[in-house]
Amino acid sequence: MARTSSTEGGRKAPSAQGVRQASLTDVAELAGVSHMTVSRVINGTGPVRPETRARVEAAVRELDYRPNSAARTLATGKSETLGVVALDSTLYGPASTLYGIEHAAREAGYAITISSVSRPQRQSISDAVEYLRRQAVEGILVIAPHEAAGQALEFTPRDVPLVAVGAAESAPVPVVSVDQRDGARRATKHLLALGHRTVWHVAGPADWLEARAREQGWSETLEAHDIEAPMVVRGDWSPRSGYEAGRTLLAAGRPTAVFVANDQMALGMLRAFAEAGVAAPRDVHVVGFDDVPESAYYSPPLTTVRQDFIEVGRQAFELLMSRLRNEGTGTRHLITPELIVRESTGPR
Repeated sequence: MARTSSTEGGRKAPSAQGVRQASLTDVAELAGVSHMTVSRVINGTGPVRPETRARVEAAVRELDYRPNSAARTLATGKSETLGVVALDSTLYGPASTLYGIEHAAREAGYAITISSVSRPQRQSISDAVEYLRRQAVEGILVIAPHEAAGQALEFTPRDVPLVAVGAAESAPVPVVSVDQRDGARRATKHLLALGHRTVWHVAGPADWLEARAREQGWSETLEAHDIEAPMVVRGDWSPRSGYEAGRTLLAAGRPTAVFVANDQMALGMLRAFAEAGVAAPRDVHVVGFDDVPESAYYSPPLTTVRQDFIEVGRQAFELLMSRLRNEGTGTRHLITPELIVRESTGPR
């Protein structure tokens, strides 16, 4: 296919439909400036008169010029790319955390390179960090809600700024996370305020930091009300495990109030209760955690604890930017969750 072109001031400019990507030289010729001036405008590395900058920017738009990322990194020492180590998971929490980070980076003009790990093991996470270092990222965010991820942070290199999302308080790097214990306290207090003598808990996997924090917030709240905590029934975040937990709870004596560590397990538990003729909110009150988009359409609509993942991403990104600027950042940034009350804790 023939390439078409246009001319301006005697100079030929490649069209957007041409077979060749416009170069820095093309922009310089069209704007009537030097190659170095174009580089200064694009990379922000030196003073340029406003009228000259306007000509260069107009030429960039006309030619649809896209800077070569490798060359730009060499020129400025900045890749404008961040790395993210993420769990290869369809779970709502980790997936939403990743989206929040991507949203914050995109708003600031940064690209994201993701290194996914299928299993949250120390070596796989260390390998993912090393892969991102080789991609010349400016900094790395590690989504670390799992025990193994927290252990891996102890061995990460210190030559690339790193921030963890959802890691433990003892992490050796700055951390941004939702206050899971506070969310669990809110859920448990809500159920106690409805007049229940105790609150049962369906917990997440013991090696997930968020599951531990939610369980701790639940037990602390019961202790503060001089209530002995009943046995913990543990699941694996899935609706199937919630269903099995529901059957276990029914065999233990039909609880009247249950705090479930995530909404998917709450869905399975509600199914088990319904099969046994136990209806929420008539016979039992149920609170979940996460506020997945479907939770408002459960039967009944689920009272749950909402996490603001967009705010998590924003704060994690800003914290990493502060580290890149060598500014004081603090060690831990907690985001307060919100209790969303729906029909699963309505009148009995």
